[in-house]
Amino acid sequence: MADTYSHIPVLPQAVLMGLAIHPQGHYLDATVGGGGHSGQILDADPTVRVTAIDQDGTAIAAARETLAPWGERVTFWRGNFAQFEPGQQRFDGILADLGVSSPQLDNPERGFSFRHEAPLDMRMDQRQDLTAAEIINHWDEVELARIFYTYGEERLSRRIAREIVAQRPFTTTTALAQRIAQCVPGRYRHGRIHPATRVFQALRIAVNGELTVLETFLARSPDWLTPTGRLVVISFHSLEDRLVKHTLRGDERLQVITKKPQIATQEEIATNPRSRSAKLRVAQAKAPD
Repeated sequence: MADTYSHIPVLPQAVLMGLAIHPQGHYLDATVGGGGHSGQILDADPTVRVTAIDQDGTAIAAARETLAPWGERVTFWRGNFAQFEPGQQRFDGILADLGVSSPQLDNPERGFSFRHEAPLDMRMDQRQDLTAAEIINHWDEVELARIFYTYGEERLSRRIAREIVAQRPFTTTTALAQRIAQCVPGRYRHGRIHPATRVFQALRIAVNGELTVLETFLARSPDWLTPTGRLVVISFHSLEDRLVKHTLRGDERLQVITKKPQIATQEEIATNPRSRSAKLRVAQAKAPD
């Protein structure tokens, strides 16, 4: 399981520095994925503990295997980070690595990518009912255009939504991507990115309610920190980064540490292409007066 879910954690040194890890610290990895970041946190000091959470059952299973050598220093919880209830526990640092992990993208059956023919799924938590197929085949044209424009920043949102409604039902990722490519102008079709890229991003965000749950997490997580505890968030597209930036700046409980986001070096991008779009921001809980 760990082998099939392994991936290189992005911005590893920036994460460790951002969390300001110290002996006896307890850290929350809010999106544990395959456990890469959690492993580095646990390696930083032999007295550190981690609570690792994820809504993806496959990720949790892989992280349990990867982090097994640290034994009772790791606690697991499956669920969405916005729904986490820490009780009286407070954390010296919280990490949220947002977006889709490489193993999720690379598993055709999850339906996150149109590189492979796959069902239109895109659920991070496969226990939920709403899928990309439900949205594509049953939502009306106006609503489809809205999510493509709002969540994908797709300027041809109306044209694409009209074509989808006219040609549906769609059952696979590749069929949907091909239809989108066929309905846009040639110059758009042969641009820097595939013309379906923004639509697929929008669908994934809509299926998983990503911006809504991120808003909830950002509103709740400062109360989970110890005095001067750190919140580290890694985002992968402009909608997330804008939300993170403005929320951290506007929260009176937090002091922003990173005036500008930290990004990957060219060396890291060469070894881990996923890090190309990563932006890391850090804020610290204000000490009580």
